[in-house]
Amino acid sequence: MTTPPSDQRPARSDRSPWNWLLLVPIVIPLTTVLYNAQEPRLFGFPLFYWLQLAFIVLGVTATTVVYQVGRKRSGR
Repeated sequence: MTTPPSDQRPARSDRSPWNWLLLVPIVIPLTTVLYNAQEPRLFGFPLFYWLQLAFIVLGVTATTVVYQVGRKRSGR
């Protein structure tokens, strides 16, 4: 058996089904039907503004979940 040279890294596998979760924060904000209202207001802010902040939270959450699952699967 031959061992790989130390200057080469092992092949990475990024083909986890959890990566599909990263499409959620991309597709949901593109759904323009969500923006078609002024109400409900949250602390006086119209729907559009606080919905943008909710999309940021959605993106951070999805990215964190995929990162944590990928880290556990790779054994780091």
